[in-house]
Amino acid sequence: MPTPAATIAPARRLRGRLTVPGDKSIAHRYALLGALAEGRSTLTHFSPGADCRSTLACLRALGVEVDEGSDGTVILLGRGLGQLRSPAGPLDAGNSGTTMRLLAGVLAGHPFSATMIGDSSLSRRPMRRVIAPLERMGARFEAVDGRPPLTVHGTRLHAIAHEPETPSAQVKSAVLLAGLHAEGTTSVREPAATRDHTERALAAFGGRAVTDGLTVSVTGGQRLHGRALRVPGDFSSAAFWLVAAAATPGSRIEVDDVGLNPTRTALLGVLERFGARVQVDVRTTDAGEPRGSVTVEGDRMGTLDIAPAEVPGLIDELPALAALAAHGGQVTVRGATELRVKESDRIAALVAGFRALGVNAEELADGYIIAGPAAGSTRPSGGRADARGDHRMAMAFAIAALAAEGPSTIVGSDVVAVSYPGFFETLDRLVVPLDGLGSP
Repeated sequence: MPTPAATIAPARRLRGRLTVPGDKSIAHRYALLGALAEGRSTLTHFSPGADCRSTLACLRALGVEVDEGSDGTVILLGRGLGQLRSPAGPLDAGNSGTTMRLLAGVLAGHPFSATMIGDSSLSRRPMRRVIAPLERMGARFEAVDGRPPLTVHGTRLHAIAHEPETPSAQVKSAVLLAGLHAEGTTSVREPAATRDHTERALAAFGGRAVTDGLTVSVTGGQRLHGRALRVPGDFSSAAFWLVAAAATPGSRIEVDDVGLNPTRTALLGVLERFGARVQVDVRTTDAGEPRGSVTVEGDRMGTLDIAPAEVPGLIDELPALAALAAHGGQVTVRGATELRVKESDRIAALVAGFRALGVNAEELADGYIIAGPAAGSTRPSGGRADARGDHRMAMAFAIAALAAEGPSTIVGSDVVAVSYPGFFETLDRLVVPLDGLGSP
């Protein structure tokens, strides 16, 4: 069977107003906490992506009643803390590292064994940073060189104080979820702040997480209660449209009903540094999550240097930011070795894909330098870039390809279904095409 591919034509600019799918990070957490809560939870605007469907499938296998509506509504009948059932077979997390890592924390506190599996990409991703603290809490794990398949032997847990060397919202969340099942108070102190959706979601379900600077703690045995919650639009999905607008002078994109959690929106300040005009309107806060609209207008081009201290707050947006350089300017990222253990080695994949599109790109050990069209050209030549099974690569290459002289091909484009099934259809709607190939 041939590999699916998308053809991207050059664009003059992008203009339009849109909404984006429900936030993937928040949807995972609402589903997991809804399963641990007592009573019914109704989650609207749930993420349509395959990753969150993997979480729902795993919860069903653990005895949770889940009803998915055609309108993006998910209803879960929670079983209560520590009351999930032993699964009849392996739990398939698909491509979702978030599913596997967060569910590991939940399963660690249940008195049964369960094996989690994933696709070929997930099976290469490291799990030791989750395994180590959960084993300190009393659980046992079996893995293949620290990678999936991952078997969790759950047990009665005891609290720990965990201080990871590398900031990771997934690791923090796994430990906090395990902490709900532990005796005592479990804490995580990170070297840098990461997204705090788990802490906010806990409060929404009637629980409590205490934050003191970079330390977050939970007390075991909290009772959670089912809730009716709406998932805000995914800022990391919106990032591709905001970058596309910033990259092309004359563009204007407005994204409505998008999550504006301050631990997620560092990108907006970066786009202003690049030269874009950015307007933010926070309209409401629901379940602790601010939401509203963001408008970005392209103006002048600049040079961006992303320092290591900025990386934790931009980790999912870095592929989108790289696409800025295809349209002019230069983007340098350092201190981002975490990118090498995502759905793909995102440093190697980005550099290879941008070079294939006619963009200057240099791979660094901990990042990359993307520096505009190849020498002697005013626009990238275009070409054929391989997404390597990574949804963010596919979307980043599509935004970069808009700057090319001619049509480009994104190989493996169907992987966008992991987080944003309608991405390419939305792109077609927003693009103002060139009058002719290569002529502005």
